Amino acid sequence: MGDRSANRFLRQGLLALALLTPAAGFAAESPAVTSPRLSATLVSSRDTVQPGERFQVALKQKITKGWHTYWANPGDSGEATKIDWTLPEGYAAGEIQWPAPKAIPFPPLVNFGFEGTVLLPVEITVPESAKPGETLTLKANATWLVCEKICIPEEGLFTLDLPIGPAAVVDEQAQQRIEAVRAALPQPAQFKARLTGEGDRLALALPGIGKAATDLRFFPLSDTLIDHAAPQALAAEGEGASLQLTRSSAFKITRPELSGVVTYREGSIPRALTLVADVEPSLVTAATEAAPSGTAVVRTPAPPPESDLTLWAALAFAFAGGLILNLMPCVLPVLFIKALGFAQLAQANRAEVREQGLLFLCGVLATFLVLASIVIGLGALGTSVGWGFQLQSPPVVIALAVIMALIGFNLLGAFEVGSSVQGVGHGLASSGGRMGAFMTGALAVIVATPCTAPFMGAAMGYALTQPPALALCVFLALALGFAAPVVMLSFAPGWLRLLPKPGRWMVILKQAFAFPMFATAIWLVWVASVQAGPMGVLAALVAVLAAGFLVWLLGLSRGAGGRTRVATSILALLVAIGAGTFVVQSAVPSDGPSEARAGEVEAWSPERVAALQAQGRPVFVNFTAAWCITCLANERVSLSRQEVKDAFASLKVAYLKADWTNRDKVIAQALAEHGRAGVPLYLFYPASKGGQAEILPQLLTTDMLITAAERAAGREVKTAASR
Repeated sequence: MGDRSANRFLRQGLLALALLTPAAGFAAESPAVTSPRLSATLVSSRDTVQPGERFQVALKQKITKGWHTYWANPGDSGEATKIDWTLPEGYAAGEIQWPAPKAIPFPPLVNFGFEGTVLLPVEITVPESAKPGETLTLKANATWLVCEKICIPEEGLFTLDLPIGPAAVVDEQAQQRIEAVRAALPQPAQFKARLTGEGDRLALALPGIGKAATDLRFFPLSDTLIDHAAPQALAAEGEGASLQLTRSSAFKITRPELSGVVTYREGSIPRALTLVADVEPSLVTAATEAAPSGTAVVRTPAPPPESDLTLWAALAFAFAGGLILNLMPCVLPVLFIKALGFAQLAQANRAEVREQGLLFLCGVLATFLVLASIVIGLGALGTSVGWGFQLQSPPVVIALAVIMALIGFNLLGAFEVGSSVQGVGHGLASSGGRMGAFMTGALAVIVATPCTAPFMGAAMGYALTQPPALALCVFLALALGFAAPVVMLSFAPGWLRLLPKPGRWMVILKQAFAFPMFATAIWLVWVASVQAGPMGVLAALVAVLAAGFLVWLLGLSRGAGGRTRVATSILALLVAIGAGTFVVQSAVPSDGPSEARAGEVEAWSPERVAALQAQGRPVFVNFTAAWCITCLANERVSLSRQEVKDAFASLKVAYLKADWTNRDKVIAQALAEHGRAGVPLYLFYPASKGGQAEILPQLLTTDMLITAAERAAGREVKTAASR
């Protein structure tokens, strides 16, 4: 009897010692992944598994005081913990079984997550074909974001070897811990909730929760449902309770039901329920088409604040963007021509000057309406195009290059053409004809499309998400802003009288304006070379040669007899048809994206972004095009600076380029998802799997890029408010 008592006392003592010794840990537990902020391990409820059983493992996070990790919906900021499993064939891992979260305030924001020690259980299924005597190796790659006043993305690779036997051997300590967590998981509600709404207020009816419940809080699984930081007031709803909620600024529900967790206290007992709520039909928006199975999906950020513009704000942005567009280098050459025309009319009749300004306005409005109608019409048919779409066609680019070259030679006095073609030649420069003024406005709009001025991106992104009538209003506001400086000048004769009287200075100025036109033509030929390679350059040179020959023929026919004029006209027609056919056949866009510089830039794809983030690398994406002047300016002024390259290299930033020089449906869709109708668009993805992208301004600076790179790499202090 004494021996049995002694043995029992010894066993109890050893058990107590094991429970009181933290260093002992669990028998089936992986090595810890440790940082100053968090220690994580993979824990198994089994020391030995048997074929055909299901058992629980858990990712245990021991979080340093003051820090926290995140729930499935992280709230206003953050990223949920994720686990990617590598298992032998036939084995399966379930989803994370999320404990009830707590609201973690960071005024003015609120996050949903965990503090202290948290276990995230996952069920593992062992196939019947598993053979006793072998070893099951569980491999889990987990990623999480741990935050205090700064947020640090972390990850760990966990490996746990479990023998397979004829019968399971339970790790009692681990089993009790995991089962205690599972017992406290939110339980399915025995009632159906209902969500209704009016204005920015929502009401969640909870008929199965008594009016005496306290500390009631709703945690939706969707991050586009409620304002997480807004108070959740408790109100009576018949025999049950109701929560008064506030709509999210990005409110969106695509299904007639929603899910979430509600926590509350019943007396001193904490409760947590998973619930499904019927949604009032008026709150449901059309569901987006699901991605095909097996397609890699990159989580895109919620629409930026500018996508929440009102109509009046969008109109104001469009008008301001149109004004600024006049200062862009792609527009200035054409405005030089208009300025020359006004200089020639400085001493002319005031009514004639006003007429020229109004005709310029008509040309701008008509061209904007045509372009807007094409963009809106194709968008309604499911073909996404954006600002500058016509410059994605090499023949159009080459045609513009020819026009610019001819205007330049005309300004130098190399040729004079008759009134029949004044609209595209001398009339554009002299503004002496009505057609010339109209065509100057049209041409200014066409060559303006490679540029995107500040405010334009927000306004046009808004326009392409609105009904056609509202979209046209935004485009018209942009047109009015673009034409405003020239129209105001035509109605201000006092400004024109400040110019000296016509004389030799006008001839010199006219000739000087030819060189910006040549520069624009050279740039357009370069764009054609990017789009169609060497054949694009050849096609452009042939087009310029043919255009020069046609102008020469037209000059010969002036004052000639009828037969000569007919013969030259037939020859001119044949040359035009032949040259046009050659240009269309030769200027074929190159297949695939432009070749990136080795070791510096890679071609963009959603799959590549996801792969790089999974490797823990920050990713910079440059949506650009060879015909986008703003894009090229940013590359020359900021992106090519050595300090930016050094920062990217030291922070291991992956630089991806999405080249929209030629039409690309995937790039167009990505632009639309980020509220953009055209390029440039600059995104910085953080070095965490699935992390949301930060949208940078359209005009970049060196400091801006370096700071954004540090944020993406987790090197810079980030408060919850800044997130």
